[in-house]
Amino acid sequence: MKKLKLFTIAFAALSIGVFANDSEDSQTIYKVNTEKSKVNWVAKKVTGQHNGNISLNPGEIIVEGNDVVHADINIDMKSIVVEDLTDPEWNKKLVDHLKSDDFFSAADYPKANFKTTAFNQKENSDGINYSVTGDLTIKGITKEISFPVKVEIMGNQLTANGSATLDRTRWDVKYGSGAFFKGLGDRMIYDDFEIEFDLVATTETIN
Repeated sequence: MKKLKLFTIAFAALSIGVFANDSEDSQTIYKVNTEKSKVNWVAKKVTGQHNGNISLNPGEIIVEGNDVVHADINIDMKSIVVEDLTDPEWNKKLVDHLKSDDFFSAADYPKANFKTTAFNQKENSDGINYSVTGDLTIKGITKEISFPVKVEIMGNQLTANGSATLDRTRWDVKYGSGAFFKGLGDRMIYDDFEIEFDLVATTETIN
């Protein structure tokens, strides 16, 4: 009888340990909601600035336990929108120019991609809880970038909010750059542009 009790206790302890490990090692995949997610951009030049948005293609964020461990985000380069120009003709001209080989060559490179290589936990007064590092591919060129992000998980939904400043010339976007062309005067476009993103994703659990 004592042996039976000991066996029962040992089996129960082993079972708890197995289920606990499964819980700790389980992954949850959050699929990016392309309709609810937003990516805004701002580009500046000597005489002013332009702003707009760009859409996402399907992507995913992976969480292990309570920690974000990986993200694979796809950007639709053909979806560039300019918001500050209200004249339809001038708006179309700028959109077409941004999609052209002078800038992002959207016909040849319709998708940009960002894959994370590290999520480092951090905390600050703004609620930022991760510093993200990853590889951003634009026009077939891959460069490493890092930026802070605020991630929140509520039930089956994950949100990620943040911003980054990027030097476009790293991806061979040199049109109007004072670093490569002299005498541009007020036609010069600054190399840095800013993006601000609000990602929304929902779960799909895998075993």
